[in-house]
Amino acid sequence: MRDRLIQFACVIIALVAMAVAGSILPRMSKIADEKDLRYTTAAIEGAPPIVAIGTAIGALRGIIVDYLWIKATMQKEKGLFYEAMADAQLITQLQPRFGEVWGFHGHNMAYNISVLTNTPEERWQWVKAGIELVRDQGLRHNPTDLWLNKELAFWLSHKVDGVADDAHLYYKRQWAKEWQFVLGTPPPGWAQRILWMESIRDAPDSLEEAELKTPGVKKLVDQLSEGLSGFDQKFRFRLDKDFLLNEGKWESSRTSRFASLLGLHTKFLGNDPVYATFDRVLGDPANAAAGRTFVDFLRKKVLKEGYNMDPAVMAQYTKEFGPLDWRHPQAHTLYWSRLGATTGADRYDTDDDIYKIVNTDRLTIQAMQALARSGLMDYDPFSNDNPARLNDPRWIKAIDRYFNELYRKHYKTRGAGGDTFSDFHENFMTWAVRDLYRAGDIEGAQAIMDNLDGLYGRGGLIPNHKYAVPMDTFVRESTYGEYEFQPEVARSDVYAALARGFREGLLLGRDQVLKDALRFASQLTDYFRSTKFTDFVNKFGERRMADLLGGLERSVEDVFASVLRDTTQPLIDRLTIYNRADEAYRRLVFDLVKEPMRAEFEASPLREVMPFEQALPEPPNMEEWRIARAEAERAKQEAVDAQNRAVGERK
Repeated sequence: MRDRLIQFACVIIALVAMAVAGSILPRMSKIADEKDLRYTTAAIEGAPPIVAIGTAIGALRGIIVDYLWIKATMQKEKGLFYEAMADAQLITQLQPRFGEVWGFHGHNMAYNISVLTNTPEERWQWVKAGIELVRDQGLRHNPTDLWLNKELAFWLSHKVDGVADDAHLYYKRQWAKEWQFVLGTPPPGWAQRILWMESIRDAPDSLEEAELKTPGVKKLVDQLSEGLSGFDQKFRFRLDKDFLLNEGKWESSRTSRFASLLGLHTKFLGNDPVYATFDRVLGDPANAAAGRTFVDFLRKKVLKEGYNMDPAVMAQYTKEFGPLDWRHPQAHTLYWSRLGATTGADRYDTDDDIYKIVNTDRLTIQAMQALARSGLMDYDPFSNDNPARLNDPRWIKAIDRYFNELYRKHYKTRGAGGDTFSDFHENFMTWAVRDLYRAGDIEGAQAIMDNLDGLYGRGGLIPNHKYAVPMDTFVRESTYGEYEFQPEVARSDVYAALARGFREGLLLGRDQVLKDALRFASQLTDYFRSTKFTDFVNKFGERRMADLLGGLERSVEDVFASVLRDTTQPLIDRLTIYNRADEAYRRLVFDLVKEPMRAEFEASPLREVMPFEQALPEPPNMEEWRIARAEAERAKQEAVDAQNRAVGERK
């Protein structure tokens, strides 16, 4: 009798437990949906039997994941990176909502395995694979995982844009080349850049919509499909990332000075049937309007499907923050850190987790700082040169605004709260004073100094006279010793001085200003490229630090071209600067600025007064210069090829 009572009581308890579980199940399901805590129930091909059993049974899945996680961690600690990668892959398939394992897996590839390779190409493949794993897969499964967004943003900032890795210059070239092919050359002006991204945001979502918007798109696609059908084994006609990269290669070659110098267009036409098809179909003037609509549609599609990026968010951030250039890794750092802080705000808005949002917000403003120092880019994907990365003062006001936003946002956050950003703000604005001073914007520099004096000087918590000194004294003292610890600052100072030299020296007839700028740039370039903390040559034959700042001629070319393409300055002033420059300087930039300045000229009243060839005359002996430059580029390429062969033979 006693046993039956116990059995009866157990049945009652079980029924009550089932009823309670059933009543809370909807709430648990809702929480799981809100917090993205779902597991996968799909079978995993090639997995060990125990994993297949765990997937089928369900209850064992957590135990198996714990076992694999501990095992992978131990393997990583022992240096068994490939073995750890295999187990991490199983965990991501068993439990795709486990954000930390995606980060573990990606970090293992980008940091641990990459450094075991012997060439920059091999190393980049592993770094890129780690980034793509988290961006394209991990964040699709965990879109509100702030930590995973932060990890990806940090890798882009530290691994790709930083200087710690021996192959970082190669990474920068490859990143710029890929995004040059994906989105093309961004327009120079901020307002133009907003419209550029909005045109992709507003592009049709299907070919049917594209045809309705611009009749002729379907015919263009049929022509491309027919033209590429003969190469189906090597190039399958899919409107995907590979297709867009090939289209971008064709489009970029038409404006590339190096492609022109080296005759690459003719070479590609003869050797690359895909390129030839793009040239025949997309290069047909009759397809111009349909081609623009088609390319915008394709870019929107590939950004979403191939890069897990939202063109609407990209356009929003370009408008909200500043003139983002997606060829720069820090633009992507800003995108992922800001996106993580936004989408994960509710999930991590607790006292225990708020530091995660603070750290992510730091990455965003640090990315903006990097863009201020090197965000004005120019890149030719057909050269072996590093991307030209000039300081962009348009970010200074954006950073000042965002600092105030972060200060208010975190004012009551435990710890130091908003004050955690104050040191950053003071240091950055000190740099901004120096940058504007060297660029000749004395009024702008003084306004920032006055603001600094009110916040951190005589109006600070502990009053001091740090900012109550003559500006030249302040600039000199704030520069001392900084180049060793922040090599980007040396490049920034050179570029700012040269920009001022060209603008004031040539436009205002102040010859001494230009001479002083050239002398300062020459002295700082020689110092930076020869000093002991930059003379290290890595195993890939590149000077990891010194090559951040090219020779004086390269700096002059980059800066002079940037000054002439700066649409914020009157066109007539820029034409005056060009015509007053020495022939040697004009030869350096003529092919770089000719077409963009022609487009401006044709849209201005100046075309009624004179022909463009008179406004921007070709320098004497230009053809001989082009031939010599082409020979120099071929010699450089041969040297690079020989070095790569030597590295390969040593493996």
